[in-house]
Amino acid sequence: MTEEEILAEFRSSDALLEGHFILSSGRHGAQYLQCARLLMNPVRAARMAEALANKIPQDIRRSIDIVVSPAMGGVIIGHEMGRALGLDALFLERPEGTFELRRGFRLEAGQKVLMMEDVVTTGLSSREAIQAIRDAGGDVIAAGALIDRSNGAAQFDIPFFPLVTLDVPSYAADELPLELAAIPAIKPGSRAELPPT
Repeated sequence: MTEEEILAEFRSSDALLEGHFILSSGRHGAQYLQCARLLMNPVRAARMAEALANKIPQDIRRSIDIVVSPAMGGVIIGHEMGRALGLDALFLERPEGTFELRRGFRLEAGQKVLMMEDVVTTGLSSREAIQAIRDAGGDVIAAGALIDRSNGAAQFDIPFFPLVTLDVPSYAADELPLELAAIPAIKPGSRAELPPT
């Protein structure tokens, strides 16, 4: 799939929104990606995972033993990447604020892991997930995401394979451009409520 075909899938599923949004990182942006809308269709989700699997170099693909993703956003695409690679897929949860494996999930010592996200904005939660996987005994050899919206700022100590990279600026609340500040902010994601105005 070409990048334009992939973005057309996002638009046709109302997964790419325009306006003023508070992102899960707390930063503000004019575009919001709601990957759950894209992934709600299993056929589309499988196509996206297969397209991303094809971007990962063969030597890395052959080395991956298991896929691990952070809940909630990474669960569906992590599962689909497991399917595309013919591997099991586990997910991390944050019951006490830090990622951990639960539900009887476990990694074998040294098991080669692909850490899979839906969207990377700052890379912070991805780095936290990578550390949790390492703490659980896994050897994270690559990270993947449907969308890298970090503008190249997200840095990892392993190869990172996004399906699409979007150049979408994000801003701290006290650095908003006038045109964005003039639009009421909404937080469409699944995390915290809107801050008081």
